[in-house]
Amino acid sequence: MTSRRDFLKTTATATTGISMTRLMNSENFAYAGGSDVIRVGLVGAGGRGTGAARDCAVSAEGVEIVAMGDLFRDRLDERKAPLQEAIPDQYNVLDEKCFSGFDAYKKVIDSDIDLVILATPPGFRPAHLRYAVEAGKHVFMEKPAGVDPAGIRSVIESGKIADEKGLSIVAGTLYRRQHSFMEAIDRIHSGRIGKIVSAQEYYLTGPIWLRPRKPGMSDMEWQCRNWYYFTWLSGDHIVEQFVHNIDVINWTLQGNPIKCIGSGGRTKRVDPNYGHIYDNFSIVYEYPDGVQVTAMCRQMENCLNRTSNKIIGTDGVADVNPDHSIITSHKGKMIFEYPEKGNNGYVQEHTDLIQSIRDGKPINEAEQIAHSTMTAIMGREACYSGKEITWEEMMQSTQNLVPDNLAFSTLPVSPVPVPGVTQVDRGPDMAAR
Repeated sequence: MTSRRDFLKTTATATTGISMTRLMNSENFAYAGGSDVIRVGLVGAGGRGTGAARDCAVSAEGVEIVAMGDLFRDRLDERKAPLQEAIPDQYNVLDEKCFSGFDAYKKVIDSDIDLVILATPPGFRPAHLRYAVEAGKHVFMEKPAGVDPAGIRSVIESGKIADEKGLSIVAGTLYRRQHSFMEAIDRIHSGRIGKIVSAQEYYLTGPIWLRPRKPGMSDMEWQCRNWYYFTWLSGDHIVEQFVHNIDVINWTLQGNPIKCIGSGGRTKRVDPNYGHIYDNFSIVYEYPDGVQVTAMCRQMENCLNRTSNKIIGTDGVADVNPDHSIITSHKGKMIFEYPEKGNNGYVQEHTDLIQSIRDGKPINEAEQIAHSTMTAIMGREACYSGKEITWEEMMQSTQNLVPDNLAFSTLPVSPVPVPGVTQVDRGPDMAAR
């Protein structure tokens, strides 16, 4: 069996391994079976996965869900009926096209499909994406792109393979397709707030679900069923959730940070049932031209909730938010307002993807979401270690968190990171300096 570590070692040479015969024989814009229906497979049948399948099915005419896969058979079985009820005319999943286990993604992708939705815990995303593009499938992948630098580099290489094969990859960064964001950021880019000097990003929410460990559960099963609380599966909530805001600031600033420092911890979720992730992070990113971005995320009950993005320029301030965006001058004069959410970004991302397939004009967002995810990983590592981290170090890092052996067996929980003690993998070139 090929381990993930061996798989990722081949990343750097994978692009050159595509033969011209495969490229010439590729028919990426001819739908499966010669039909004009786009046949979709779902990998990861959790709430977000089945939600994405529903959004995809209603995003355009002539779309059918025809295959489903999940690590756990019980979850797959309990999700099929609600999905069929939500999209009865677009649900065409036969029992023999329902797969479970660690290799379920391969069986879905190898089915007679044109497009695959990747919605498993993000630790699995890089390997699933690579298999999909090698198989010539268009991809919708939920954010984030991975959990560690090794996985992120694999995603970037998969994006290059997709380019060569004429495949579309769309990421689940719905804010990029929501009018309240699009309209405001377009005006920022056109100079309505002048030169950007700083920004503030917040994703302060309450706690999320917890699934108690049942008798007889292996370590692996318990961790996968509670994937959010393990960095190798989720990347921690700064990566899994806060990546939305980080993507917004990278989009607004049209680039990646140079370095960052941060602080975080495990203040309220201290029970071992909550794995080993933090419940709060606070980071200061430095972008080119000295732009300072304060980025803060938290998951705690009975605290102030705030999800917002404030961009400050020499001529004004933009508050860019999911339901209401506004730009004002420093004297309080209204420059621009978009007082509503606008379109449904969850559906629009699939509409755009389906249109790109039918038009033969691929959209490829692999590198975009990879860079936003790496920005989040960079902030996480700064908080875990208590050290300053640079973008160059993260891009060189060999950190690889996902276990080689994916099986329902013993899997010790990594210790909770301790700033000043936990070390950062800065890569061989950086460590030598």
